[in-house]
Amino acid sequence: MTKLRLNHLHLMTLATTLALATLASPDAQAQYTDLHDFDTPSLASPQFPGILSQGRDGNIYGTAPLGGASGRGGVFQITPAGAYSLIYNFDLTHGSNPYSGLTLAADGSFLGSAFTSGANIFGTAFKITSGGVITVLHDFALVEGVNPYAPPIQGSDGNYYGTTSTGAAGFGSVYKITSAGGFSVLYAFDGPHGSTPIAPLIQATDGNFYGTTKVGGTFGFGTAFKITPTGALTVLYSFDSTHGSNVFSPLVQGSDGNFYGTTRDGGTKNNGGTIFKLTAAKKLTTLYSFNNTGSTPDGVQPYAGLIQASDGIFYGVTARGGTNGAGTLFKITLTGIYTKLYDFVTSTGSFPYATLRQHTNGKLYGEATSGGGLGHGALYSFDLGLAPFILVQPTSGIVSQPVSIMGQGLLGTTSVKFNLTSASANLLSDTYITTSVPAGATTGLVKVVIPGKTLSSGKFRVVPVVLNFSPPSGPVGTSVTITGNSFTGVTQVTFGGGKQAGYAVYSYTRITTTVPVGAVTGTIQVTTLGGTAISSTAFTVN
Repeated sequence: MTKLRLNHLHLMTLATTLALATLASPDAQAQYTDLHDFDTPSLASPQFPGILSQGRDGNIYGTAPLGGASGRGGVFQITPAGAYSLIYNFDLTHGSNPYSGLTLAADGSFLGSAFTSGANIFGTAFKITSGGVITVLHDFALVEGVNPYAPPIQGSDGNYYGTTSTGAAGFGSVYKITSAGGFSVLYAFDGPHGSTPIAPLIQATDGNFYGTTKVGGTFGFGTAFKITPTGALTVLYSFDSTHGSNVFSPLVQGSDGNFYGTTRDGGTKNNGGTIFKLTAAKKLTTLYSFNNTGSTPDGVQPYAGLIQASDGIFYGVTARGGTNGAGTLFKITLTGIYTKLYDFVTSTGSFPYATLRQHTNGKLYGEATSGGGLGHGALYSFDLGLAPFILVQPTSGIVSQPVSIMGQGLLGTTSVKFNLTSASANLLSDTYITTSVPAGATTGLVKVVIPGKTLSSGKFRVVPVVLNFSPPSGPVGTSVTITGNSFTGVTQVTFGGGKQAGYAVYSYTRITTTVPVGAVTGTIQVTTLGGTAISSTAFTVN
């Protein structure tokens, strides 16, 4: 999976945020470790988006578009301590030049894309195991969108969703690949709604997908958009240069439910780029404008996106600027307090384009496109002193749904709890265990107890289920009993026509409600903090 889905982490108070900034190491350069220097034989020059992914074995996986046995790029593995290996060399058949990086699939393999080659020469979407066994999921054709930069992600429905940068109507596309291999174009960009999507999609807590386009939109400077699993696209914001332009980065959903990202250019300080917050209601706020005037000490041109780490703070990198002109690593709070943490140095890696990844050991990991001892880029870590935690995949589910947990020291696990409800655990390795959502679980943190410590995840959403209701029909005012599970914390019950009803929650499995005035024949929906359950049959309003 991707990086960590840390959108769920609780907010920190402003006072705590400022305290953490004060406690930063006085020698920030000492927090940086050059783990591996790329060279042409073992891959070279990782580019954007360059998504890094943590595997079930605790190692980190990614791609580089150049070098390798055929010079067409490949897939690598690196341990948290820096032991590097090349696990796959691309060829013409399976694709070439994988800019994408990788995302973690539900079966423990990785998803990625190759920019060119394959059966139709326009790139491929692929799946690859940690042992280097590759499967082409799709060979892109001009009519459906071509030249994918971003890796696909796996949606909660099990299907794969991604973007192509061009083709289709000429402006790129959003696509879906089913688990059975069926391919469809969900949306072909047209310019006014955006053009040239470079970054990967994310799936938000509402079940929809969110992304960005590099250019296009009302002003030609790029867009942020929402798209449903069935392909209905809504432009959330058209960038106007003043608030940023040229969006290479993915969005990230913060713990407050809003979306955060960067623009490479634009802003109010001589076109240095921006950091922004965007609400689902389409309100954009510029949190920070990078200053492209003079020596640019804070950095400029953030190609990479942001991550929200386990301390609730966002971290990112700029590709240029800083004291050495080679880019910077920074943090920024949800309220826009910006702090530079590190200046990249050519000898140990420079010009970082890829979004950071936080490993479950607490450290940040990233890629520099240039520099390093061999001049072809570097893999690095940055130690913030944050504690280890666990990564849960998926981050939401219904009772009895299988769940994977990744971390370290897991063979010593003595208990697993979803919020306060105990769950069984299958200890498969020191870095990977499986479990399932236990009956009685409610939305909250997942915690794993190992000797000497408790490891926590971010918020896991327990999604409710409507199994039945009785009676199946009746006029306005009829009392209806709904049965299912995960009804703790109900916030809303609606009937057909979206009419809200009064209700009483009698137990984890039972609700009583009354057919409201204005209701029409349709499904019954129950909403909790974990999500919304929809009945499989309609209630008939007589």
